[in-house]
Amino acid sequence: MFRTTLLAATLFAGAAFAQTPLAGGQATAFTDLNLRAGPGVGYPIVGVIPANTAVEVAGCLAAESWCRVALAGTEGWASGDYLTTVLEDTPVVIYPNRDRVTVETLTYEGDTAGNAAAGGTLGAITGLVLGGPVGAAVGGALGAATGAATTPEGSVTTYVLENPRDQVYLDGEVVVGATLPEVVPLNPVPDSGYSYAYVNGVPVLVDPAGRQVVQIVR
Repeated sequence: MFRTTLLAATLFAGAAFAQTPLAGGQATAFTDLNLRAGPGVGYPIVGVIPANTAVEVAGCLAAESWCRVALAGTEGWASGDYLTTVLEDTPVVIYPNRDRVTVETLTYEGDTAGNAAAGGTLGAITGLVLGGPVGAAVGGALGAATGAATTPEGSVTTYVLENPRDQVYLDGEVVVGATLPEVVPLNPVPDSGYSYAYVNGVPVLVDPAGRQVVQIVR
């Protein structure tokens, strides 16, 4: 079990405008988003926040893009790079906009033994970053990336699940539309045009032409 210590949120130093409280204490995931047991990609996935679903936000870490949230009674941590709120009639990602949106600041004091990152099992690729829609216009670049993706046949996902590969852990949550760095090995799925990899605890189906994640296989 983990616990959090709630600290007082502070106003951004030198800001030229006042902060706006997080509306109703809620944020919305703008893509299917992993809900993890702790604030890091090495922690187990305890649920999935569906795209366009609101969650209760307890607060976020000060220096890392992770927020403590609750979804239908299940508590966990989600990447603040994919949680949005409405600010001046415009949806914005809450973590990159901490200077504009009041979010409680948390510290994590839980057990880090279950986190692959803390346990030192990430391998040589640790430290590289997933590319993708973080910071892009919400519903713009991400929607364009995911909207064109076709749904693969069941035989493709079956092959991915029956032929696991070594996990690769990268900085940043894995979502549809993210781009894998060139050093991440892609494994072809026979007779499909797709490739795949196991990233941050989940198998992902990839368009090899752009190295873009088109589906998280669950």
